[in-house]
Amino acid sequence: PGAMSQALAKEIPQEQGEGGSRRSGWGLLVTAGVGGTLVALYAVATPFVTPALRKVCLPFVPATAAQIQNVLKMLENRSGPLVDIGSGDGRVVIAAAKKGFQAVGYELNPWLVWYSRYRAWRDGVHQNTKFYISDLWKVSFSHYRNVVVFGVPQMMPQLEKKLEEELECNARIIACRFPFPCWIPDHTTGEGIDTVWAYDLKHSRGCEAKGLEITPETES
Repeated sequence: PGAMSQALAKEIPQEQGEGGSRRSGWGLLVTAGVGGTLVALYAVATPFVTPALRKVCLPFVPATAAQIQNVLKMLENRSGPLVDIGSGDGRVVIAAAKKGFQAVGYELNPWLVWYSRYRAWRDGVHQNTKFYISDLWKVSFSHYRNVVVFGVPQMMPQLEKKLEEELECNARIIACRFPFPCWIPDHTTGEGIDTVWAYDLKHSRGCEAKGLEITPETES
């Protein structure tokens, strides 16, 4: 009996030790799995919420359905190429492409650009859309007739000057969320954060007045 008791005493701690080791192993696996998942989520989510344009703090904020509808309203009876400055996840570009525009988006965040391309392919408008990874301050918008901007107040004065220097007189600039500081909008629609302002550059630049001055000279 004494020998049997000693044998049992030796086996019991050994079994308990093996069970504890197994539990510890599972615990480590679960911890590693949860940690890996959190790291993956952080890696995917961070590019969507960090500033997309480095010159000013411009975080990614998706356009609302009302904003998109207001932008499309301002594009009625318009034609020609369209560009969305700071295109985010591409929803404005895609919506414009569905209305027949050749639409382009410029976005500094590569994750958002790749996601935009996927969305355009999924919605069947990839042939009418293009998305570029680029800083807006390094791009010329001179050949676009329709420009959509989702900006912040800090960037609007400098962007106003840039667009006025680059765009032709027949261009229309559509600002969402915040208006331009000096231009007077030709059309306004929406309320609150969904407000959209449309500026016809020919009025802001005075192209019509210049045309009236030139006409008499041409006829004489």
